[in-house]
Amino acid sequence: MPSRRTVLAATAGLSAAAGLTAAFALTGTAHADDRRLRTLIARMSLEEKVGQVFVTRVYGHSATAPDQADVDANLEELGVRTAAELIARYRVGGIIYFTWAHNTRDPHQIAGLSNGLQRAALQQPNGIPLLISTDQEHGIVCRIGSPATLFPGAMAIGAGGSRADARTLGRLAGRELRAMGVRQDYSPVADVNVDPANPVIGVRSFGAEPEAVATLVAEEIRGYRSAGVAATAKHFPGHGDTAVDSHYGFPVITHTREEWEKLDEVPFRAAIAAGADSIMTAHILVPALDASGDPATLSHPVVTGLLRERLGFDGVVVTDALDMAGVRTKYGDDRVPVLALKAGVDQLLNPPKLDVAWNAVLKAVQDGELTEQRLDESVLRILRLKTRLGLFTDPYADPDGVRRTVGTRAHLATADRIAERTTTLLVNESPLVEEGQLVDEGRPADEGPLLPLSPRTHARILVVGADPASPSGTTGPPTTVLATALTELGFTATPRSTGTAPSDATIAQAVAAAGEADVVVVCTYNVTATSSQRTLVEQLSATGRPVVAVAIRNPYDVAHLPTVRACLATYSWTDVELRAAARVIAGAVSPRGELPVPVQRADDPARVLYPIGHGLTYQP
Repeated sequence: MPSRRTVLAATAGLSAAAGLTAAFALTGTAHADDRRLRTLIARMSLEEKVGQVFVTRVYGHSATAPDQADVDANLEELGVRTAAELIARYRVGGIIYFTWAHNTRDPHQIAGLSNGLQRAALQQPNGIPLLISTDQEHGIVCRIGSPATLFPGAMAIGAGGSRADARTLGRLAGRELRAMGVRQDYSPVADVNVDPANPVIGVRSFGAEPEAVATLVAEEIRGYRSAGVAATAKHFPGHGDTAVDSHYGFPVITHTREEWEKLDEVPFRAAIAAGADSIMTAHILVPALDASGDPATLSHPVVTGLLRERLGFDGVVVTDALDMAGVRTKYGDDRVPVLALKAGVDQLLNPPKLDVAWNAVLKAVQDGELTEQRLDESVLRILRLKTRLGLFTDPYADPDGVRRTVGTRAHLATADRIAERTTTLLVNESPLVEEGQLVDEGRPADEGPLLPLSPRTHARILVVGADPASPSGTTGPPTTVLATALTELGFTATPRSTGTAPSDATIAQAVAAAGEADVVVVCTYNVTATSSQRTLVEQLSATGRPVVAVAIRNPYDVAHLPTVRACLATYSWTDVELRAAARVIAGAVSPRGELPVPVQRADDPARVLYPIGHGLTYQP
């Protein structure tokens, strides 16, 4: 893969709660309720204040009656049986939903869980509502799946380049989240992805051009805010230029201060100007910003010096998950939360051991290492956000609102139209001729580009390739979705999953099946020079059948696929992107997406194969 430098250069209680309802009526002025909030904070015990800065996972579909397996998981990891018990013990300020924690079965269940959590919180002294959050980035990171509306991810939106689409995504996605009781979304990603080898950001970023990323980040935030949901720009100070995944290692970004200001700072400045309610820190080291060796999450120069003072952000700063390796390499799990608060963070997200983290913060205040005044500052910011979101006046999800809002026909249709504007056609060649003979027999030599396909000339389509699991567990598999969509458009399409690392036998079977097809469509997923996916494509091309590649994650795949006659980039593999790709292949719509990142040559990474802005379309 090209070096990051190459690409960098190329891209230049219920009653108590009821009594508080009137007191927390929104006035439309930023801190108009501060006096009342400070009065509330003065009534809170130290333990309640400590709890407010924590956001944690909890297992189960119900706040009070989870399945036995989830009870067991809660007991093992959290020392409680249910979410209600967790809230009573730790008085946490927030809960984060995960698919793997069995929080997100379906929209009505999610709303019921949210209401159960809020009831448990409001039954506690002072009756402070929870801030319920999740990672609903869309694209390759989604916790809530179908029948909720799934939109294209950030890099797809970057390929579309539409400010209106970015804002519409935030507004409609925000409405659906709020209907289910989720008031904080850890999105959008404000990282500028300048390293094609980036294993953790990649297509989660809007692109490689700072100003373009900044524009779309700002618009998506405005959409979420209009829906009454807190958007979270992440991952400050910028996670787009690393080949290390901070979930599993400790990335070091060697940007100079000048490079950071020109590249990474730009989208975060735009996010703040757009009214971002929260910003998430990154577990990365940027020596030019802080030479101490501490990750940004624990860095006072980064969180307070840059984010608070230089950029003027006075909203809620939330850590990335504290169970990630990037923040645990230098300090123990008891020190990390204390150091994060001392750095200027407000919310501590998903510590690996809640009891260890909670007690560590409590002890730090009791011992004087962390002043109660400093803790109060974070609690005030969190309560301000809860006030702005209307949680003190209306904390519950309305079941009828779920039916009226989540996954409606209008929302689904809008997602389809947005996806059509993002699908990017990278290659579309005429039939190949070798020594005067057509490789694709039976087609005239003067015929134009391969796409769009017609059922009259390419009725039989074999769809092969990678079938990665759905980000939300509710869509796919990609080959089946694509084949079904093509069949609905008049073709006879047959799916055959070959996986991300097809064996020789699997490749041979796919090549044999290609003999019965008029054209082969291959779903590729993060192809490399040594990938057996590349071997699959080469051998399918050698059959003489035209091959269409659909890069269902990274657009960089095209550099390793010189034998394909056509190549599309969808930037994700959820159904909405795949259905749009099928419509483009069939000519039902023309491709309109343009690359938001450069694609380097596979044989010479110092040279650009396809620049930012490259994208083909069909002649009228």
